[in-house]
Amino acid sequence: MIHNSFMLTALMLSTTLAVTRLNPGASCCNPMAQFARDPQFISSHLPPLIISFKPQVGRDVDFPDASGKPTHGFYVPASKGSKGAIVMVHEWWGLNDQIRREAEHLHSQTGYAFLAVDLYEGKSTRDPQEAGRLMGSVDVVRCTAIVRSAVDSLKNGRFGPKAAKVGTIGYCFGGGWSYQTAVAGGKRVDACVMYYGMPDTSPPALAHLSAPVLMIWGKKDKWINADVVSKFEVAMKRVHKPLQTIGYNADHAFANPSNPHYDVQASLEANRETLKFWRRHLG
Repeated sequence: MIHNSFMLTALMLSTTLAVTRLNPGASCCNPMAQFARDPQFISSHLPPLIISFKPQVGRDVDFPDASGKPTHGFYVPASKGSKGAIVMVHEWWGLNDQIRREAEHLHSQTGYAFLAVDLYEGKSTRDPQEAGRLMGSVDVVRCTAIVRSAVDSLKNGRFGPKAAKVGTIGYCFGGGWSYQTAVAGGKRVDACVMYYGMPDTSPPALAHLSAPVLMIWGKKDKWINADVVSKFEVAMKRVHKPLQTIGYNADHAFANPSNPHYDVQASLEANRETLKFWRRHLG
């Protein structure tokens, strides 16, 4: 039994080290996977409303991830004279028309370029059970390679002018991965906005994080709750990393207009804070 326990521990350690070598700064776990198995979390997500969206300025793009494997996303070019760019990560529903529409909407407010990545390999859904399966089964190494390449693509001008500064944003599953993008990007990421996503307070993640973080959350959220936020604040303060947290009297996923429980007022206020945060750090 002791021998088997030792072998299991050694295997887990070697796996963690392998992930770190392939993706410096990457967590060895899916930050939202714990919720994929929670029936209450799944049932709390009503199927999103079907929206009608036709891109006005954005387009689908293909690019290699950091390991050279093909991936794709939705790119909105920067307005003339804008030097900022944002990596956007979708909710647990996948890269759907709501995320594409939000990329264009935020572009219209900022002029920044937006690259919405696809961490579900082309899959999206309106079924909460399927969304849970997709969220719980992502390959962390692959996802980290995708978001790292997204940062590099914007900085290097793969789709348009080179971005002088890069930020991140994401929602729910994507909120956690917005943070992981900032971790993976290190000093190449200048600002991170995470909407009700799970932060990673492991020493490797905190060590590689360079960007200031804005965490937006709902005070009625049973999962990304006050305890999660408090522990994140303590962890960031301990390593002297800048963090701003703003809570609204709203539930999880309150900022998604396709959510039947969309909170208009909280969403508008959160949007103003996001824009203010980006202007301060991205220009």
